[in-house]
Amino acid sequence: MHSHLKYLASYSPKIQEQVQAMLEKKSLAKYLLNKYPTTHSVTSDKALRVHIMALKNQYLKKSPPISQIKYDDKIHIINNALGLHTYVSRVQGNKLKSKNEIRIGSLFKKSPEAFLNMIAVHELAHIKEKDHNKAFYQLCEYMLPEYHQLELDLRIYLTQVELLGDIY
Repeated sequence: MHSHLKYLASYSPKIQEQVQAMLEKKSLAKYLLNKYPTTHSVTSDKALRVHIMALKNQYLKKSPPISQIKYDDKIHIINNALGLHTYVSRVQGNKLKSKNEIRIGSLFKKSPEAFLNMIAVHELAHIKEKDHNKAFYQLCEYMLPEYHQLELDLRIYLTQVELLGDIY
């Protein structure tokens, strides 16, 4: 594995070689801009909440409420997190109350809508499935059929940003 392709570490050597070749030709940006030429307009926490709640209401109507949805400057993609789903449990009287929160890295305020949706779906899936197991990925694909391709392209985008700079 090429050590600078850390976002692609779990992908096949063939995919890593293809990305490495594009890196050497400095054609990652062209590849990404061809597929994702524009960025979304979901740039405030309020707009992000509306956007994610629309997805939740479409696909996960019966799931528990989400108490907070926001962009977070403290999420660094270097820690391998693009977004965070937190699940806080508190005792209230004799009941155990839980709160779901979704935070998305601020880097994605200025990215293609497809990438924002991929992260949103990933974090929403964690409301029902805590682990990255088969059921989790099936739920992601149910909400976003091209989930796996978008995850790969998002990881290529992160490689571009880290090694060659932002393109949006």
